[in-house]
Amino acid sequence: MEDFFIMKRIKAACLEQTIHFQLKDGLAPEPARQQVRQEYESYKGQMDRRRTRYRIMEECEQPDGSLIVKIKKQNNTQPVGGYLD
Repeated sequence: MEDFFIMKRIKAACLEQTIHFQLKDGLAPEPARQQVRQEYESYKGQMDRRRTRYRIMEECEQPDGSLIVKIKKQNNTQPVGGYLD
């Protein structure tokens, strides 16, 4: 019997996440909502600076002002193929 190795390589990969940007306790409602939006914009800016490819699939503001975001994004430097098309 011959020994041989099967090579496998990731051709494309993508992470799908649901992130809940929650309000911080102890803040008035409007400043808390503003802080949630700032945190969300900061998160997107961080991905842009790192050149992480991503697509926002859904943003849903909750009645309390928090934000639930569904996102597909590049995993490390793996190619994303058609995942973000």
